Amino acid sequence: MSTPHGRRASLDKQPHEVAAMFDGVAARYDLTNTVLSFGQDRPWRRATRAALGLRPGERVLDVGAGTGVSTEELAQSGAYAVGADLSLGMLYAGKRSRPSVPLLAGDALRLPFADGSFDAVTISFALRNVTDPEAALRELARVTRPGGRLVVCEFSTPVNPAFRTVYLSYLMRSLPAVARTVSSNPDAYVYLAESIRAWPDQAALAAKVGAAGWQKVAWRNLTGGIVALHRAVRE
Repeated sequence: MSTPHGRRASLDKQPHEVAAMFDGVAARYDLTNTVLSFGQDRPWRRATRAALGLRPGERVLDVGAGTGVSTEELAQSGAYAVGADLSLGMLYAGKRSRPSVPLLAGDALRLPFADGSFDAVTISFALRNVTDPEAALRELARVTRPGGRLVVCEFSTPVNPAFRTVYLSYLMRSLPAVARTVSSNPDAYVYLAESIRAWPDQAALAAKVGAAGWQKVAWRNLTGGIVALHRAVRE
């Protein structure tokens, strides 16, 4: 829905609302993420690349790639990395700042690739913005070859109760306030905070990954569980 200061999506996650919201934050998205995460976005991207175990010559798909900063990180492995995103605004911003990174428009629920096209797939901080996360996980499995790998990098639930209380307070109070100083559309970050709070915890997301047909599901917490990496294999 629109607000006087910009655009945010509602938690029912209509695709056109989500795309429009991210169009509105594209101009300063990478800077805002770095500021709001206190610079942790960079080690989270490196951890995602390491968890995928990419090798030179492999093909990896980065869904919800946004401006391609995560796709660029994956390519440092020597693999061929291609990014897909629903937001044209994010893709345009990525093309301007990273012209050599392959980025294309693509819906996580209807990826424009043949079955078994990739050795590995990943989605970072975007699965919770999809209308049907389970269907997206099945679609990711479809485009992955047998034996291929999945890594979901997503906000999760801090494991320490005291830290969790502080973190949730930051999400709902401080994060929108900070976003007003650095983001091109601070209202979007109200939705983002709400979507993080409403997202399943580590075990619940692992169950969803397994129910979508992935095998050998496991997860690892980063930054005390603020973020979790869920890994799985397509068999």
